[in-house]
Amino acid sequence: MRARPERHATPLAAALILLAVAGCHGTFLSRDRAAPAPRLTAPASTSSLVLSDYLLLLQRLVQGSASEQAEIVARAENEYDTAPTPSRALRLALILSTPGHPASDQPRARRLLSELMAHPETLLPAERALAFLQLSQIDDHLTLVAENRRLQTDAVREDQARTAAANRRLQAEIEENTHLRKELEEARAKLDAIANIELNQRKPGATTPHP
Repeated sequence: MRARPERHATPLAAALILLAVAGCHGTFLSRDRAAPAPRLTAPASTSSLVLSDYLLLLQRLVQGSASEQAEIVARAENEYDTAPTPSRALRLALILSTPGHPASDQPRARRLLSELMAHPETLLPAERALAFLQLSQIDDHLTLVAENRRLQTDAVREDQARTAAANRRLQAEIEENTHLRKELEEARAKLDAIANIELNQRKPGATTPHP
């Protein structure tokens, strides 16, 4: 039985999607002459800047060397430990949920994101959307991981059961062969005894018992 393939959560892809949406939103608003441009474009611009920061950070993490990755993770951990603000928690969660580096930790990232989504008002709209998307991807990823482990466990259990059954059959055959060999030896011994008796009776001088 083959385990199902795992899908990795990709915060970089989620950030790209949100950044594209925010950019398109800002473009559409700028074309709307009836809408007051400064008031409506500011939120879109803010969202784009926020998502751009996260996007650049994750890009550096994915493309960086092992030492650069370790530095990014260490800085995020230190900033979060110093002052665990929602933005720093989100930044650390995104880093931990990104595959391809030694510090990747999906379960911990899920815990951080779950805590953030329990109080979504503490995040900016763009951060809230990014956290929601990433949490959904992590949930899907961990579900697949759990399913793979279950399938692998079932496969191992079935293999062990088949091996145990084969060993029992082999042991039964060995015992049966041993029993048959013993019976064969006893039968040969009886035949040899009978043959010896007949041979002794046929020797010269041997007396034939009278009825």
